Amino acid sequence: MTTYTEKKRRFLAAVIVALITVGIISTNGDMWQVDVPAQTLGTATDSLALKTLNELKIKGRAPKTNYDRSQFGNGWGSRDGCDTRNIVLNRDLEKVVVGDGCRVISGILADPYTGRAIQFQRGAGTSSDIQIDHVVALSDAWQKGAQYLTAERRETLANDPLELLAVDGSANQQKSGSDAATWLPSNKAFRCQYVARQISVKAKYNLWVTQAEYDAIKTVLSRCPGQVLPSA
Repeated sequence: MTTYTEKKRRFLAAVIVALITVGIISTNGDMWQVDVPAQTLGTATDSLALKTLNELKIKGRAPKTNYDRSQFGNGWGSRDGCDTRNIVLNRDLEKVVVGDGCRVISGILADPYTGRAIQFQRGAGTSSDIQIDHVVALSDAWQKGAQYLTAERRETLANDPLELLAVDGSANQQKSGSDAATWLPSNKAFRCQYVARQISVKAKYNLWVTQAEYDAIKTVLSRCPGQVLPSA
């Protein structure tokens, strides 16, 4: 007759074989090793926007003294012979037509700030319909830590694809030097991604937020607590 102890031993053995089959546990010599899924180790939450927001310093604005666009470099930088504006246009537009020297001639933008589709056509009266926005306005960055960066680091910030988006020109002008406490995109569906990108830039360049800015961003993220940070 099979005893209760023997039945229990056989049951446990069968469970272990099943777990090995599906890859939940594996053997390593004489030791049993449990393969914990990566998401349970905290890696999935490391890039959450809300988590990183809570790691940013909260301080008041520094004086805007000595701020000038030239503090972040003389216009757009270039990489492999292509200037930053055209690099971003090429990244963000669809149906892109590129001319000589990587210059974007035309394309269509699904504008993240307004939610509208905008036809881009290079020309004296049309190029400004789509502008490249510094998601963290440079004047805002200056007052929240960038003035303490080296000139080289500031130029890197101003040309970092993480900091840049092709957007509707009028929306960009309306935003100007505002932070999230005073301006958010009219396209509410994009607001979570927008503030997540600001958080990512500020974390990367050791910039801080004001209390009002922190509160505004946290309010946005309360509607999307699982929002992750963009990588570029």
